[in-house]
Amino acid sequence: MTTVLEVATADLDADAAVRLAGVRKTFGRGRDIVTALDGVDLAVAPGEFVCLLGASGCGKSTLLNLVAGLDEPSAGSITLRTSRPAVMFQEAALMPWLTAARNVELPLRLAGLGRVARRERAAELLDLVRLSGVGRKRPHELSGGMRQRVALARALASAHDPAESQEGRDPALLLMDEPFAALDAITRDVLQGELLRVWRAIDAAVLFVTHDVREAVRLGQRVVLLSSRPGRVVQQWNTTDESDAAETTEEITARLREVISSHAAA
Repeated sequence: MTTVLEVATADLDADAAVRLAGVRKTFGRGRDIVTALDGVDLAVAPGEFVCLLGASGCGKSTLLNLVAGLDEPSAGSITLRTSRPAVMFQEAALMPWLTAARNVELPLRLAGLGRVARRERAAELLDLVRLSGVGRKRPHELSGGMRQRVALARALASAHDPAESQEGRDPALLLMDEPFAALDAITRDVLQGELLRVWRAIDAAVLFVTHDVREAVRLGQRVVLLSSRPGRVVQQWNTTDESDAAETTEEITARLREVISSHAAA
């Protein structure tokens, strides 16, 4: 049976990798002001995979940018207990003049890791995403799916340091903004499976933004639904029971339609 969570349930964890409390975000001034997010309370536990779901324009990407530190909230607070949050976008955004391996090495180099150590770590991460044989290729020589795998390896290089995964160290956090949206259905399905495999192999929390209900249910341990603008958390579902996947997908889809319809009627 589908488990629906109370909005505040996940926010009781004092050891959350990231916690948002009363987060509000506005853009513009005066008559042109737009409220993208309003009173968002959300927490992600260390190692938890949370999917953030909502209609286009509801503030999902804005929320992710705030967590990443790319922007600041207008009100409320965001508390991070993680090591170097890493972001993966819809576009791979690889450096075209660098090889796949050098792209993965880039955050390690910026972190001050020595040449030998970062080459070894890049090789490990490319192997983890099953690209051990393409380290010397440049982005234009790779398929769209392969470029996204390189982008995933680069994000892991930034977010996941084995030395920081020991007991007492801060957990890692990976922020993903619709990373598979631009891919064809078959490649997307494959990479969803690969992401789950990689996530199970590492010690990192994931906050994954999507507008695709099936993707959210397949990937997430918890699905969080945002209202249409301004974005607020309206409902959450525990999606760990795979036997309820079809029922949960239908329930979330119906609730999402209600949210969109109520916004359109306002």
